[in-house]
Amino acid sequence: MQEASDLLRDVWGGDRNTMPAPLLRALAHSGNYVVGLFEGQRMVGASVAFFEAPARRAMHSHITGVHPDLQGHGIGRALKQHQREWALARDVGHISWTFDPLVARNAHFNLRVLGARVTEYLPDQYGPMDDGINSGDESDRVMVSWALAAPPAPTPAPESVVATVAVPHDIETMRRDNAADAAQWRVRVRDAFLGHLTHGLVVGGFDDSQGYLFVRR
Repeated sequence: MQEASDLLRDVWGGDRNTMPAPLLRALAHSGNYVVGLFEGQRMVGASVAFFEAPARRAMHSHITGVHPDLQGHGIGRALKQHQREWALARDVGHISWTFDPLVARNAHFNLRVLGARVTEYLPDQYGPMDDGINSGDESDRVMVSWALAAPPAPTPAPESVVATVAVPHDIETMRRDNAADAAQWRVRVRDAFLGHLTHGLVVGGFDDSQGYLFVRR
């Protein structure tokens, strides 16, 4: 538990409150999902999820992290597939989680690779965060739901796309190099996203060059 806590702290830029070891122990002891992925004796990834209300037969995946030196090597996908198998074995039909809508690689992974569906846009969901990744920014998040027994949601055909919302290619670097530009992107994406949702559109997928693809219900 301490190794998982340390790993997640390092992934999130040194915040010791990201996932304290006692909390991980309590979640695991009460039957929730607390998993580490190892390369030999070294933990290289960790994931934590907890059950939603019993009638929903769902889990919420709160955090999944991969060692900074090994990101982009399929470890995150391996953790998600393990989480899916673990959940199905316990009669769970859906897993939800949130991610920062400005992080294009996460949108690509969640919507294109896993085929999860966007269910909500949550402005400043967690309030101020003081970790090394989110400090100084508002914590807007997109909520997605992954139907574990269904085929992945396909990327919509071009003719069905009625609006798009672009995001930066690399918001992490922009936050370090030009915080003012990053803040403008936050407001721009939030306003566009919420505007399209208000007008009855839904996110149908993600395209690496165009951003979020909105379709009619």
